[in-house]
Amino acid sequence: MQIGPYSLRNQLVLAPMAGVTDRPFRQLCKKLGAGLAVSEMVSCNSALWGSRQSLRRMDHAGETEPRSIQIAGADPAMMAQAARFNVERGAQIIDINMGCPAKKVCNVMAGSALLQNEDLVKRILDAVVAAVDVPVTLKIRTGWDPENRNALAVARIAEQAGVQSLAVHGRTRACGYKGEAEYLTIRSVKQAVSIPVIANGDITDPHKAKQVLEITGADGIMIGRAAQGRPWIFREIENYLATGTLLPEPGMEEIRNIMIEHLDNLYAFYGEFTGVRVARKHIAWYSKGHPDGAEFRRCVNQVESVDAQLRMTHAFFDRAAERREMAA
Repeated sequence: MQIGPYSLRNQLVLAPMAGVTDRPFRQLCKKLGAGLAVSEMVSCNSALWGSRQSLRRMDHAGETEPRSIQIAGADPAMMAQAARFNVERGAQIIDINMGCPAKKVCNVMAGSALLQNEDLVKRILDAVVAAVDVPVTLKIRTGWDPENRNALAVARIAEQAGVQSLAVHGRTRACGYKGEAEYLTIRSVKQAVSIPVIANGDITDPHKAKQVLEITGADGIMIGRAAQGRPWIFREIENYLATGTLLPEPGMEEIRNIMIEHLDNLYAFYGEFTGVRVARKHIAWYSKGHPDGAEFRRCVNQVESVDAQLRMTHAFFDRAAERREMAA
C-alpha cells in the first residue's frame, strides 16, 4: 500500500489508541508485521505540548519509518499549527482524528463529533494539508449516529482536500463499539473515492482480515483492540494473506520473550515509576486466558518496582510453559 511517497511493506495498520500506541508498542507491532503504526492522538492545543505526556506522544526516536502522528482538535488554524509542529519533530505522516468516540473528546467538538459539521471538516482538512509538505491521512467513523451516516460525503471532502488515505471504523459514534461493523458502508466509501481506504472494526484474526478485504474492497485493514496482548497478529495476517496458510500459535517461551522485550522498552521509555504502571495493562492482556491469570494480575498489579514486576511475570509464564509441556 502506498501513502504519499511511502510504500508500506503490507496493507496492515496498527490503529491509534490512546494510552496504548506509544513508541514501544508501535515499534513492537512494526517488528511483528505491521506496515504502519499510528501514534496516540496529540492535542492541537499548544499549551499542552510541553507536558510530559505530550512530549512522549511526540517522541519518535529510533522508530521505523514511516512515522505517523495523529493530531486531534476542532480549530483549523490550531490543527495546522499542530501539524507543522509535529513535522518539525520528525512526523512523516500527519493523521487527523475524526473518529474518536470518547466523551471528553467529543464534548470539545473534536474526534467523531466533527462529523456533525461537514463545513468544519473541510476547513480543518484544507488547513492541515496546506500547512505541511508530508502526507495527511484521516480516520473517521461512518457518521455521528445511525440516522446521520455521512462517511461518503466526508470521504469526498477528504479526497478533494488532498488527504492521501482514509481509515474508516465501521460504526457511528453513537454505536461506540457495540453491534457489528458496517463493512458495506466501508465498501461504498471505497467505491466513492480513488484514495486508499483502510477498513477498521472487529478484525480479530487472519480469516476475518481476508473476509473484510473481500467484502469492502479496501486497500488495507486497521487493527486496534485485537493487537492488545497479541502483537503477533500482524505477522499471522500477513502470512495468511500471502500464502493462505495459518502460522502456528506462538509458544509460551516466545510469548514470554516478546512480552519481556516489550516491558523492558516500556521501562526505558517511561522510567520505573510510570513504566511499571503502564506495563500493568499490557501484562493483563498478555496473560488473558491463561490458567490462574486473574490471581496473577491481582498480585502483579500491587507491585511497584521493575524487579518485582519482572520476577512475577517470569514466574507466571514459566508455570504456563510447564503446563503446556505437560499437556502435550
